[in-house]
Amino acid sequence: MIIHVVQQGQTLNTIAEQYGVTPERIIIDNELPNPENLVVGQSLIVRIPTLVHTVVQGDTLTSIAETYNVTVKDLLRNNPWAAAQPALNPGQTLVITFEEEPKLGNALINGYAYPFINREVHRKTLPFLTYQSLFTYGFSPQGDLVPISDEEVIAVGYEFGVPPIMMLAPMTPQMDFNSQIAHDMFVNPEGQNRLIENIIATMQQKGYVGLDIDFEFILPEDRELFINFIANVKSRLEPLGFLTLVALAPKTSGEMTGLLYEAHDYPAIGAIADLVLLMTYEWGYLFGPPMATSPLNNVRRVLDYGVSVIPREKIMMGVPNYAYDWSLPFIQGESMAEALSNQEAIARAARYGVTIEFDETAQAPYYFYTDEQGVRHVVWFDDARSMNAKLRLIPEFQIRGAGVWQIMNFFPALWMIANELFNIETG
Repeated sequence: MIIHVVQQGQTLNTIAEQYGVTPERIIIDNELPNPENLVVGQSLIVRIPTLVHTVVQGDTLTSIAETYNVTVKDLLRNNPWAAAQPALNPGQTLVITFEEEPKLGNALINGYAYPFINREVHRKTLPFLTYQSLFTYGFSPQGDLVPISDEEVIAVGYEFGVPPIMMLAPMTPQMDFNSQIAHDMFVNPEGQNRLIENIIATMQQKGYVGLDIDFEFILPEDRELFINFIANVKSRLEPLGFLTLVALAPKTSGEMTGLLYEAHDYPAIGAIADLVLLMTYEWGYLFGPPMATSPLNNVRRVLDYGVSVIPREKIMMGVPNYAYDWSLPFIQGESMAEALSNQEAIARAARYGVTIEFDETAQAPYYFYTDEQGVRHVVWFDDARSMNAKLRLIPEFQIRGAGVWQIMNFFPALWMIANELFNIETG
């Protein structure tokens, strides 16, 4: 796999000729939103096929996999488009193998999704996942669950061999985190016990294999109550064979203050949980000033602290799969960014004919443009280069893997790189 950065004067045809592949190959692998209008600074994944198969009448993914002694999942990772259609059509070409370097090791990849995820996006993404975490069950202090319509996405996940992880979060009907809901449950032993019983019943009924505890903005004074809740959950789930996963704010030391950080005790929670997700994103966020969502230098600082107090084999690094567009000038308390997918960010750069820049410290792409109303904007997003830099932190820090927030949009570069670098664990 090659990461090519488009230079001035280059076209899809000249780039394809440079690497001895067809333009169609580059379009397919990158799902290019702008094949006729490449952007200077745009990164492209270039994969060179070594073995291909042309579909004939009667071929199925299973029969082709058996012919070439590969797995169906291997085929789908090399040809994600095939997962989104009900059957293969004669004349279609499947890549059996690409030129590739030796894998860097194994990695657990968890993808976060809302139950209303686009079904084609969902099916294309599943071959690259170990688990899928479905956002999110709420609860009352009395222990009642607020359910979600998750049956279909669970069933599709199992079709691809990807079991689900149930998510639990203290949220209002407006889907805002609420520390009071958590507190009231913490101090209600009967309600807490009932909640855990309802969680177990739901997991058993629907086929969940673990629980993802995503409690954000917990009151600092509830720190020990939160730890005790996690321990209580773990003691009930472990004998039944269920995993306990906890999402943690991105801390760089144990002394960090603030509502987001203080109740998230890395050593204590890391000792209890089977897995932890360090939420290494949202430095650039909807209401904050323009910057990279997950600057590599900041991610490193979080991992440095994380591995010093939590067993490495329990740690998953958060990977964002979205972009932000800020109108300028940014005014704190008034400005709000626009969220968009990484593919939309690339398409927008093409629309306005700008050059994509790359911040070497943050290892993140960005660009400026002026809209039709004369308003100046800056867009920070992720590309093949930034995803490659982030994912290579997994073997560098010898951690378990990554959790992708979120998989609602299919970003080919992320999944091509993950597949190139790792043997993705099965759930």
